[in-house]
Amino acid sequence: MFDARPMAELLNQIITIGGTTALVTPKTSQDLQSWMNAYPSQSIWHLAEDDAGMVLGFQWVEPHPDLPQHALNIATFVMPDQRGMGIGSRLFVATQAAARKLGYSWINATIRADNESGLIYYQSRSFEPYARLQNVRLSNGQIVDKVKMRFDL
Repeated sequence: MFDARPMAELLNQIITIGGTTALVTPKTSQDLQSWMNAYPSQSIWHLAEDDAGMVLGFQWVEPHPDLPQHALNIATFVMPDQRGMGIGSRLFVATQAAARKLGYSWINATIRADNESGLIYYQSRSFEPYARLQNVRLSNGQIVDKVKMRFDL
């Protein structure tokens, strides 16, 4: 299993900056470990590290109760100072291949509508918008819209 501590640290940097994730409260390594164990045979996790072992990003797909059995939900997080360096692209190549191998047919991304970089990232991976969720309340009370995007495997 991946080392969840540096992954939580990366995620917490993104949460602290704000605006690019629906997560608004800090996460612990135990939180990430529980996510990793939620669907052990159905989820796919990929980690990007530099040569020294520093976590640069991670991505996972897993089933979601609002999706059909043959679909997965995706989440991608890249170190803020490493965006635009191809990390997310390489993660998605690996995720896409693994999802196909497990027999899934499509991947859902649900992105905050105000997360321009997230929308651009998924669109550049050929995800297509298919729904908009309006007035979604985040855990801190903030109201945002979300865009649902689909990538057919």
